Amino acid sequence: MSADQVIDEKKQGQALITLPKIGNAKKVYIESYGCQMNLNDSEIVASILSEQGFNTTFLMEEADLVLVNTCSIREKAEQTVRKRLEKYNAVKKINPKMKIGVLGCMAERLKEKFLEEEHMVDLVVGPDAYRDLPHLIEEIEAGRDAVNVLLSKEETYADIAPVRLNSNGVSAFVSITRGCDNMCTFCVVPFTRGRERSRDPESIIKEIRDLELQDFKEVTLLGQNVDSYLWYGGGLKKDFDKASPEAQAQAVDFADLLDRCALSFPKMRFRFSTSNPQDMQLKVIQTMANHENICNYIHLPVQSGSTTVLKRMNRQHTREEYLTLIDNIRRIIPDCAISQDMIAGFSGETEAEHQETLSLMDEVKYDFGFMFAYSERPGTPAEKRMADDVPEEIKKRRLNEIIAKQQEHSLLRMEQWVGKTMEVLIEGNSKKSDTHWMGRNSQNAVVVFPKTGAEQIGDFVVVKTHECTSATLLGVRV
Repeated sequence: MSADQVIDEKKQGQALITLPKIGNAKKVYIESYGCQMNLNDSEIVASILSEQGFNTTFLMEEADLVLVNTCSIREKAEQTVRKRLEKYNAVKKINPKMKIGVLGCMAERLKEKFLEEEHMVDLVVGPDAYRDLPHLIEEIEAGRDAVNVLLSKEETYADIAPVRLNSNGVSAFVSITRGCDNMCTFCVVPFTRGRERSRDPESIIKEIRDLELQDFKEVTLLGQNVDSYLWYGGGLKKDFDKASPEAQAQAVDFADLLDRCALSFPKMRFRFSTSNPQDMQLKVIQTMANHENICNYIHLPVQSGSTTVLKRMNRQHTREEYLTLIDNIRRIIPDCAISQDMIAGFSGETEAEHQETLSLMDEVKYDFGFMFAYSERPGTPAEKRMADDVPEEIKKRRLNEIIAKQQEHSLLRMEQWVGKTMEVLIEGNSKKSDTHWMGRNSQNAVVVFPKTGAEQIGDFVVVKTHECTSATLLGVRV
């Protein structure tokens, strides 16, 4: 899973709250860690539990059921979840009736540890088994441990309307695919979320229409790899070649879906995440250029600037192919912002290969970046076949060099917007001042400007910028 999807650290683990449903007598406390896909899954879980008599609460101590939605993409995330489970169990000693459950990507790999060895939880549920929650809750209420971590080739939760948790009422996430077929050697996602499958486009349009009726203004289409979205009446992408000629002729790819969303909801703004360089077609870039309500921002993870490292990662693109894609984006959408994922210190990375990463960054000059030192994940091909042989101090030094380079480029990109006017969607108050608004422009840059009293959250306004930092544009409403 791409690091661009990682939830803001200040929001990590906060209790997820929705409006109470009249008649529900039980309370569930949900914390979500990791990515936007996890947050969207938590919204699906809240919807399912709402029909089972549960309202969400922000007070763990009063909950009948405490759930943590987990992430396995990095070791630090797993360590954080373990600490939270220790906290939950301390509260459970005071409230013995409270039940504890683990959801998501850590569930399958650590189910025995959590249930049997450490006795930290009562319930373990994988990403494809949330529909089984009512039955599993019956099991734990009867005093039995409950587990379902089976992966599915069909489950997309297309018919479940997610409950929007802690929403700003402006922006929402809509999942269009689940799972991943790419098998990057460093990544655990194919093993925790299963094979890639796409969601019926009609269900996607219906969910967006429901959001429009609730006055949401922006939708981000989500998937481990949105560019490989392919609907041909059901089935896995890998089986598309076996489909009938009629089904193939009527297939909907990601560019088709993006085009339909933009045309169906002209007053809404659309983003998408995450793209994979090997699958992004010119058709998608051209679709973006054809519609003003598709934001000019692409998150395009590269992971390394070295073709030899990319080959060890089993990334299906070379440095040269990636740069050609960047050139096409710049040619078709000149003001498109581009962000990256970068891994420092992958197995066998030499100093020369690291320097290739820095030189690629100099060539692209990304607007934003998400950068991490390599963290070997159990069960991945890299863990099984490659030595994690770059010393930690070298990983840290290389990571710091990548971060410093990105900060330099982020400031450069931000400075290009100073003195210009742009449309901004207001998301809420500035973090530093209640007298200022915070919003984002089409390029996903944060824009802060003083309130005039004539606008509110969810408005599109025109702002002229006069100053910037590497992370924020400052301006005034025109």
